[in-house]
Amino acid sequence: MKNTILGILFLLLTTVTYAQEKNKKMTFEVDGKCDMCKVRIEKAALSVSGVKYAQWDIPTHQLSLIIDERKTNPMKIKTALVGVGHDTKELKATQEAYDSVHPCCKYRKDDTDDSKEHKK
Repeated sequence: MKNTILGILFLLLTTVTYAQEKNKKMTFEVDGKCDMCKVRIEKAALSVSGVKYAQWDIPTHQLSLIIDERKTNPMKIKTALVGVGHDTKELKATQEAYDSVHPCCKYRKDDTDDSKEHKK
């Protein structure tokens, strides 16, 4: 009985260990506009331990990653991105972080646009 329980525990442990991939590919959307955004986004992603590759595509806003799931997870990466002022679908950058990006990198829609009010 004791050997059976130990065998089952060992089997579960090895299954959990192998469930995390060493080189998992993933993509998700990150808001930004230009080459300066690209550099900032990729640098922030690569600063997270476990991120092996990061490339952000300007037209599609897709960040492609290769990560070691044993060392990191998508939320850690998204937290680093919002820390440098770039929104993701799940997390939004603080106003202070967003204000720190260069003026040409501002990607949020301006809610104060009153141009529609002047058209009849």
